[in-house]
Amino acid sequence: MQWAFLQIIAQFPTEIEKYYSNGLYRYISKFLNMLFGWIPFSVGDILYAFLFIFILLNIFTAIKNKKIDLINTLFKIGGFISVLFFVFHLNWGLNYFRQPIYKTINFEIKKYSTNELIDFTEKLIVKINQVQLSITKNDTLIVNNGLSKPEIQEISYNVYDQFQEKYTQFPHKNLKVKHSLYSLPLTYMGFAGYLNPLTNEAQVNYLIPKNTYPMIVCHELAHQVGIASESEANFMGYLATTNSDNVYFNYSGYLMAVRFCLFEISQKDPAKFEALKIELNKGILKDIRQSEEFWESYQNWSEKYFKTFYDSFLKANKQKDGMKSYNKVVVLLVNYHKTNEL
Repeated sequence: MQWAFLQIIAQFPTEIEKYYSNGLYRYISKFLNMLFGWIPFSVGDILYAFLFIFILLNIFTAIKNKKIDLINTLFKIGGFISVLFFVFHLNWGLNYFRQPIYKTINFEIKKYSTNELIDFTEKLIVKINQVQLSITKNDTLIVNNGLSKPEIQEISYNVYDQFQEKYTQFPHKNLKVKHSLYSLPLTYMGFAGYLNPLTNEAQVNYLIPKNTYPMIVCHELAHQVGIASESEANFMGYLATTNSDNVYFNYSGYLMAVRFCLFEISQKDPAKFEALKIELNKGILKDIRQSEEFWESYQNWSEKYFKTFYDSFLKANKQKDGMKSYNKVVVLLVNYHKTNEL
């Protein structure tokens, strides 16, 4: 019944935007942030641990007693999943069905040509080169962010306050990001962060490189604001970081954007990709390679299975491109900057 209800209300994104995303969800988010935000560790991660232990104990008990009532067991599992399904969508999940961010911010979306993408990427490269040089004073040096990760977290709240002044369509209060207790497993799975829908806690992997950290924090806070789509969370994170008065946040946002754009070009025109790549300052290229080496050092056989599971999860929640939806931020970037300067 819940699934059928979702299929119906998914046809009314404007109503979900008005009555849930900008209505009920604001109160739920505010309440959960007040309830759990002050706690220094992730309550949601603790709940996950208890849930895992609970499942293991039930499996162990069933094996020990050598007696399984199949019908009763399936009924209990179904009931348990039904409750989780309800809480997930009530607390946060209905945001998957809200109206697209480009409609909320009011700009047009059109399919871009390869030439349009290349033109935009060239402008983006000029911009990030300027930002990198303003920090390092030397185009061959990697940006050295002197802020600690807890300091970056605190600054991110001010960054979103600045964002809210310009984009009043996304009001928010009491934003809070925490380090995941499972950062090491997350790294092996290939993930930089997530939002816990049960407690509305934005979680960040504390092991990730510091130059990408501000953008990841702003991406997860975008989820907490109520942006469910991964591409749209990337886009909101980009807007928040690049409109900030903190140069390290600017660099992190432009770094994300240029990497996504270059990846798209590499798929469409490999020769042009090679030509554009060398236009980046050497310090930026070193930074990108350093980040790639970090993730490569944790690659393992299990990563593809976790990402396959998450790909299915995204597709089940109306993100038809699954994991590829992260890259869809390029469509938003190219179209947004047709009418908005970098």
